[in-house]
Amino acid sequence: MFLQQQMVMSLRVSELQVLLGYAGRNKHGRKHELLTKALHLLKAGCSPAVQMKIKELYRRRFPTKMVSPTDLSLPGLHSTTGGAPAGLPTSLTQLGFDGHGSPSLLPVALLGPKHELGLPHLPSALHPVHPDVKLQRLPFYDVLDELIKPTSLASDNSQRFQETCFAFALTPQQVQQISSSMDISGTKCDFTVQVQLRFCLSETSCPQEDHFPPNLCVKVNGKPCNLPGYLPPTKNGVEPKRPSRPINITSLVRLSTTVPNTIVVSWTSEIGRSYSMAVYLVRQQSSSVLLQRLRSKGIRNPDHSRALIKEKLTADPDSEIATTSLRVSLLCPLGKMRLTIPCRALTCSHLQCFDATLYILMNEKKPTWVCPVCDKKAPYEHLIIDGLFMEILNSCVDCDEIQFKEDGSWAPMRSKKVVQEVSASSNGIEGITTETVIFVRSYGDNRQIKVKICTLGCNGSQNSRFGSIRHWCHGSVWYRGILVTFIHHLTIWNLRVQKKSKY
Repeated sequence: MFLQQQMVMSLRVSELQVLLGYAGRNKHGRKHELLTKALHLLKAGCSPAVQMKIKELYRRRFPTKMVSPTDLSLPGLHSTTGGAPAGLPTSLTQLGFDGHGSPSLLPVALLGPKHELGLPHLPSALHPVHPDVKLQRLPFYDVLDELIKPTSLASDNSQRFQETCFAFALTPQQVQQISSSMDISGTKCDFTVQVQLRFCLSETSCPQEDHFPPNLCVKVNGKPCNLPGYLPPTKNGVEPKRPSRPINITSLVRLSTTVPNTIVVSWTSEIGRSYSMAVYLVRQQSSSVLLQRLRSKGIRNPDHSRALIKEKLTADPDSEIATTSLRVSLLCPLGKMRLTIPCRALTCSHLQCFDATLYILMNEKKPTWVCPVCDKKAPYEHLIIDGLFMEILNSCVDCDEIQFKEDGSWAPMRSKKVVQEVSASSNGIEGITTETVIFVRSYGDNRQIKVKICTLGCNGSQNSRFGSIRHWCHGSVWYRGILVTFIHHLTIWNLRVQKKSKY
């Protein structure tokens, strides 16, 4: 009876409907109603044919892995509390388990991965474990323990909507780690040691990124888990998707060593794609810790960058165009401020660096790990601090741009401005007219700005105290801001000269 009840409870809606229809019972209603009817059918006593049908549906749901209790030596599994086995969730007792009976078989899926590890002689697991599936390391999380190994989400090809259940238990040390990491200083309770749920594709070619199955829904201990919000669709008619990220389920986990935790995952199956899930115990790290770890890796030898410069500036005999110099900015492309810790990824082919502090802070809020210069992947483990740029920043404090030469040397690029003033004055009948033309040339970027100022004396401009100013700027907005201030002061000076000439 005990085993059959467990089998019935693991069935899905479609299978419960088949069972009730086979037994001649009403097969309409929600899942909990169908489950109640099936359990009542067992308690009332069912025929051997119905019992065989239950086993058939269960084998179809879970093809293998049935373990005899004589093979298990699990402490507390057979002890009962309130009439129910201590190793099972309390939800099982609410659905009619009395803990009495002589089960001949016990599904290992309800015992959790810790119990499976103690059974090396058993056949393949109920949910096949894929030890070759590896998830990508997350820089802001240190893995303390593996609660559920990467496990495939078993799917039935005959059903579009799939659902499967997992269970795990915490050790006393893990409970202590989570409880002692509680932080209640903010508006909500946070944990630095977290239980983290991750999903990925079942691929073994390389470490996998987080990847949610379609229409994912997760319940932990019967409570729905909050998932990342949907991203706005890029095109009309495209189904919105969630950003695939690790899920923190710590607040839904029972911090108990006797009661296991259950995770129910439902999703929509895809042809030709399979997914895996894993649960980890992790410790969250801050951006300052990651920056310190990057510093501890050391600064890359400047000769590496010099060799890269020479390689880029080496003339190609097959090309008619030769590059003789390279300009590089000392401003971070992220914050537009001077670099403090210049870094780039080993996978990047450019010389331009970005600031490590800003880059790590940006990825702490929204982890993308994409290079701001070339838009390629720049993961944390591939970051290096450029020793040549560190030397340049220390020796060149008044320059924001440098130029590399063919031999690997460099020279600062300072903007030099020359102001030339041409004035033409004429005495008019109604007053004095002064026209000033200013040319500003920047040798740093080879741009020229022409400003023409025409001011009228007090007699010729009775409606304006300061006269009129007309200027034409051919250049950047940055230059215009400087020139507006310069023109303002020059206009006041012209008016003072005009007043002295009049009197």
